[in-house]
Amino acid sequence: MLKNYLTIAWRNLLKNKLFSSINIVGLALGMAIALLIGLWIADELQFDHYYQHHDRLARAAVTPYMNKDTIYTNLTIQMPLGNELRTNYGKDLKYVSLVADGGSHILAAGDKKMSGIAIYAEKDFPEMFTLDMVRGSRDVLKDPTTCMISQSKALAIFGHADPMNKIILIDNEIELKVGAVYSDLPENTTFYETACIMPWENKANWWNSKDPQGNWYNHNGALYVQVKDNVSMEQAAASVKEAPTSHIKGYTENATLFPLDKLHLYNEFTNGKMSGGRIQTVWLFGIIGIFVLLLACINFMNLSTARSERRAKEVGVRKAIGSLRTQLIGQFISESLAVSFLSLMLALFLVLISLPFFNGLAEKHMSLPWGDVRFWVLLLTFTFLTGLIAGSYPAFYLSAFKPIKVLKGTFRVGRLAAIPRKVLVVVQFTVSVTLIIGTIIVFRQIKYAKDRPVGYNREGLIAVNMNTNDLHKHDEVIRAALLQSGAITDMGETNSLPTEISSGNGGFYWKGVEPDNSYNFGTLSVNYDYGHTVGWQVVEGRDFSRNFPGDTASVMGGLIVNESAVKQMGLKHPVGEIVNYKGTIFANVPHVIVGVVKDMVMESPYDKPAPVMFFCGGYTGSMVIRVNPTMPMREALAKMEPIFKKYNPGSPFDFKFIDDIYAKKFAAEERIGHLAAFFAVLAVFISCLGLFGLASFMAEQRVKEIGVRKVLGATVFNLWKLLSKDFVVLVILSCCISIPIAWYFLHAWLAKYNYRTSLSWWVFMATGVGALLITLLTVSFQSIKAAIANPVKSLRTE
Repeated sequence: MLKNYLTIAWRNLLKNKLFSSINIVGLALGMAIALLIGLWIADELQFDHYYQHHDRLARAAVTPYMNKDTIYTNLTIQMPLGNELRTNYGKDLKYVSLVADGGSHILAAGDKKMSGIAIYAEKDFPEMFTLDMVRGSRDVLKDPTTCMISQSKALAIFGHADPMNKIILIDNEIELKVGAVYSDLPENTTFYETACIMPWENKANWWNSKDPQGNWYNHNGALYVQVKDNVSMEQAAASVKEAPTSHIKGYTENATLFPLDKLHLYNEFTNGKMSGGRIQTVWLFGIIGIFVLLLACINFMNLSTARSERRAKEVGVRKAIGSLRTQLIGQFISESLAVSFLSLMLALFLVLISLPFFNGLAEKHMSLPWGDVRFWVLLLTFTFLTGLIAGSYPAFYLSAFKPIKVLKGTFRVGRLAAIPRKVLVVVQFTVSVTLIIGTIIVFRQIKYAKDRPVGYNREGLIAVNMNTNDLHKHDEVIRAALLQSGAITDMGETNSLPTEISSGNGGFYWKGVEPDNSYNFGTLSVNYDYGHTVGWQVVEGRDFSRNFPGDTASVMGGLIVNESAVKQMGLKHPVGEIVNYKGTIFANVPHVIVGVVKDMVMESPYDKPAPVMFFCGGYTGSMVIRVNPTMPMREALAKMEPIFKKYNPGSPFDFKFIDDIYAKKFAAEERIGHLAAFFAVLAVFISCLGLFGLASFMAEQRVKEIGVRKVLGATVFNLWKLLSKDFVVLVILSCCISIPIAWYFLHAWLAKYNYRTSLSWWVFMATGVGALLITLLTVSFQSIKAAIANPVKSLRTE
């Protein structure tokens, strides 16, 4: 019986090549998209699952309750919290490790010098994260003179020579012995790019803090823990809640633990709890994948039911000679499964050729897991269910035909038989139009944020990481040499680039502040030349200046605040006001506000600017350089390189464009936009493929009617309008349904941005008109072809 089913199915596919091709290609596209989205979702859901005890690992966070308006969660914690948890909460925690830095460092061995991401970590880190050791052991960080390097970095520095016990010079300052080599971590892990892990004892610079292990107000590191096997994550989180409380004065601060394997997806917080984040994007694309596959299934259903009259006599004959309805259902389901499995083979081919392009869009390195049995079980189950869903409606519809009516020739499908097909077409275009509108709004939001004034001039601005003592000792000499070369117009220094706020503090007090309230500010150290180098705009008072040496004084030193800080402080005349700080970061002395600058977009370009205080003096870890605009960039960089090599011989001239760093802030939204555009185009193509098939069938079905109308004088335009109007009405109805749906969800999506574009009416109008034009182009080929056909051929009986 099964062989008979498959034989007939194959004959039907060959007999109707156009419709078979449309079904197979459409279904294959839907399956390919579902596969790609499935790979992407699997990669996202498996983030940080590489570690053996990933379900036991957590990252510590703190939630300061400074006042009724300021409640936020900070994943950057104060250093003393590590010792506090290790000492007083050991009953719940197996391992505790502070991690700091994570920036680019210079790794040198002999003549080989290269940059790489390096971190400082405590001794438990390798065991917590179950690093796969190629050479050496996980306890190597117990020796402060040794470090660990990744396998790829070991190969890059030492080639095929044995790296063990070789000396690596880090930042031309710290000499460490290679004590272990670990396998490179997968891309979907937090520490993926880490090339070198250094013992905690070598952490030299502490972000201006004189007492890093005792300063509970300075948040400047990360803390990871491994919960004991007999303790739940919720219990451990509840137990550490009060850890910072007794050490903080002036406001309340609670600690918590977030599961590391969820933190990538749930990276937004409300009142100290995970409340969403990237998981929403995962759900979004999962729903898109289901809908796109549904569009392909709809094509199959529509074309199968549309051609029902052609198979009515076959059903009648089969029933007359004794076929049961279940057997007929089996026949049609088997045909659907045959199409589904043929589509699977084509889908796998499409995924293989499109995966490099898709990886580029998603910024991943995914591949098909050919050797994974679970993959094949899921794939075959998925294909079977797809064929079952796509063939179920046609099977039950066709098998219900009455044999007497069919064989007597009195069977007619009637006008109502077309209603399910019309409903399915409406569903198809509703999904497609919604996707198109969503894609347009995403890109409008990105453009809107990109066009936002940033409060300084990014053009021609580059940053150089001051990762060696040579750069710190010779910074003024380097500045003078660069200015003399004509390659630059200015150079400043900062502990945080204009594109980020890398440190923040509470505990500030000023005249008029409520005694029970405290506020958090970004606290950045800069030098005299920073402001006019980046081009910030002073709106009140003055800039830091070398003419005012007192700006760097430890007592009553100068302080510049941005407009958001002035608003938060409630000061009408901020210049001259005294700001006190209870912590140790600025030596417990008052500072005087000398100027106010316009808000700069330093964090998310979609959010309100954070309140920031700029202090003159202190530790600065980056040079910010304004390249001479009258000189070509290539020439300017060529002049700068020998100067840096002269005064910093142990390191390559490594720089970054501020424009490029700023552009990365849009990466997440741009990925969403590009992926949505990719899926929207394919969804429209699948929908149009179905329309093309239906238009072909309708033109074929009405061939005699068209011939009669043409003989009676109907023009090509009249016939084209006759065959196209039904589809146009369906698409207009789809637009009427999709526009309010799109508006509702996009309005909710935009609401999470403080700085957002508007939902302009023309976007919805243009998308609707575009959908109509695409529909007309799709059906016009078949409509016009039928309209210009010779009526003699269609009306003759032989």
